[in-house]
Amino acid sequence: MTPFNRTPDETNAAQPTEIEPAAITVENCSLSFGELSVLEDVSVTIEPGEFVGFVGPNGAGKTTLLRAISGALEPDSGTVSIDGVDIHSVSSKRSSQLVSVVPQDTTLSFSFPVRDVVEMGRHPHRSRFSSPTQADHEAVEQALERTRTTDLADRPIDAISGGQRQRVVLARAIAQGTPAMLLDEPTASLDINHQLETLELVRELVDDGRTVCAAIHDLDLAARYCDRLVMLADGGVYRSGPPADVLTGESLADVFDATATVTPNPITGTETVTALPGHRTDGDETDEETQLRDARIHVLGTGTTAACVLAQLESTQAETALSLGPVTSGDTAAETARTLEIDCLEVPPFESLSESTLVAFENHVADADVTVVTASALEAGGTGTERLLEVLAAVADTLVLVERESAADSGGATTAGRATVVDGDRRRVLEATTETVLETIAAALERQLVSDESATEAASSDRKPGMGLAAESSSD
Repeated sequence: MTPFNRTPDETNAAQPTEIEPAAITVENCSLSFGELSVLEDVSVTIEPGEFVGFVGPNGAGKTTLLRAISGALEPDSGTVSIDGVDIHSVSSKRSSQLVSVVPQDTTLSFSFPVRDVVEMGRHPHRSRFSSPTQADHEAVEQALERTRTTDLADRPIDAISGGQRQRVVLARAIAQGTPAMLLDEPTASLDINHQLETLELVRELVDDGRTVCAAIHDLDLAARYCDRLVMLADGGVYRSGPPADVLTGESLADVFDATATVTPNPITGTETVTALPGHRTDGDETDEETQLRDARIHVLGTGTTAACVLAQLESTQAETALSLGPVTSGDTAAETARTLEIDCLEVPPFESLSESTLVAFENHVADADVTVVTASALEAGGTGTERLLEVLAAVADTLVLVERESAADSGGATTAGRATVVDGDRRRVLEATTETVLETIAAALERQLVSDESATEAASSDRKPGMGLAAESSSD
């Protein structure tokens, strides 16, 4: 992909100066601020020409590690080397020839023109009082062109927006021409379009030979653009590897204390993280949770709607017994069930429902106090779906149908499926949206309880006359 949608002329004019790749090696680094330990025995190796993202919660040590690599902070113990050079044993000029930095805070103290700011990146390559060379001018112009900031070149740095200033500081780092580049939250102040443009450009720099480390909060972008992720937690390396190995429901729960599901993006193929509601811990049980307590609930559905239902039910303090399926392996709902350790009937992709799966589904529905069915289950076609809906119509006691939007906006896509499920008995079916599903399930359970109590009273009433006759007969 050509970054920034350049024309061919722009791309040809912005060809980079060739840079020899360099490795970054962090060995057993520990660093403290007074009594506060920030990094503890951290060891990381970034291979030449690799793009590595540092991820982790606030306070995990991402920025501190970047500053240690840049030479701005010297570790209490351990070493940092770039291209085999101990970054803390050489002069500032020499270290600036090895590594450039794009900080999170791009504010500058003086109102320099943008071109002068970019030219500052060339200072490590010339003596203190020498004038810029032709090579310096070319490097500056190339950097301006690559970051699409040429039109800002004559404007004061404090007269442009924060997003534009971020691109200018990136241009300065590019002009610096170092084999290693560090970026601290490079997309933090950018809109979505410029986030992608910036990371596309960084990806291009890596392809040109630079070794790049970046602290990135957006896990989806980190997975999309980085070759490898290093997840930091409590000042140490929790996990390192390809994004698919690092970003898992387990790691996100352990490190971020978050309930989340990780699924492949259908467009990019890279990992996408979906955060889900976590357990409430305030100790106050809601009316809905009172109704949900110890209930058995089965969910039939796919995608984000079913995942949302599971997450909401799991987030309560009601200790409900949840189950899901059948659902295709890899579906968002299946991944959510795995993350939340919910019993799930999974079916391999492109395989038909087996008799054993249908029997297991029927047992789940028969055991459930309420069965929740999402619109996706009603919309799906095929013999397998028809058989599932027939089981629901025959076995389910109480159904909650969940639409993606309000029922009034749902249209007619689910009419046939709804007719099969309802089967002429609308009294056992309630409709809900993802926003109202908890209260609707609670209402269904309450209605079921009232119905059971009425049935018990009626049965008791029916028995009383018979018992009287028996007594009279006995007395005679």
